[in-house]
Amino acid sequence: MRVLAIESSSVTASAAILTDNTVTAEYSTNFKQTHSQTLLPMIDSICTMTGTPVESIDLIAVSAGPGSFTGLRIGSATGKGIGLALGKPVVSVPTLEGLAMNVSGTDRIVCPIMDARRGNVYAGIYRFNYNDGGNLEIIMNQSLLAAQEVMEKLNQLGRPVVFAGDAVYMYRELIESALNIDAIIAADHNVMPRAASVAVRGVQLANMGLAADAAEHVPDYLRPSQAERERADRNEA
Repeated sequence: MRVLAIESSSVTASAAILTDNTVTAEYSTNFKQTHSQTLLPMIDSICTMTGTPVESIDLIAVSAGPGSFTGLRIGSATGKGIGLALGKPVVSVPTLEGLAMNVSGTDRIVCPIMDARRGNVYAGIYRFNYNDGGNLEIIMNQSLLAAQEVMEKLNQLGRPVVFAGDAVYMYRELIESALNIDAIIAADHNVMPRAASVAVRGVQLANMGLAADAAEHVPDYLRPSQAERERADRNEA
């Protein structure tokens, strides 16, 4: 199976090709350009450099959210457009599940956290089941929570944890002060979202029957957009 993966949920833009469970190409940037400027050139570049005809792609894995509303829309539109043009299925990969795959191989529970502003984070809690081929298991599905609440949930679990995601640096002091369990932060090169990880998780989800027609793919923002929140506030006033 050949998978094209797209990750655009944060400031990092990333595209990857996974061929028969081997990452044959990955292109990532963490630079001040919009994803609309970078994603398609990235995809074209990795296909060209690996001699991969885009028609040979079997599955498109898209980081579906949560994250930046604009980034998710761009990534989803790109993956959906390619899927529709090629008649290929799309698998929606929850962003935090993709992030968890960055530290595949750990025996700790994994807690990716992404900044959601105002003291809140997008967070999920996972473990790897090595009795089931290393598949990711969900302990807590990705949610919008106060950062302090995430720490409380981890203390209740009472197990060593590894953190990833763009909020780890922002909440490093809270992690160190609020947890009474052994906690570490992933290495810097594994903290941010990666398309290669989205591809690997995409295959796991596709094997569970969760790939779908490209037309069905939509981002999962986990909360209303700012415009929707402001409209709701006006209606309540």
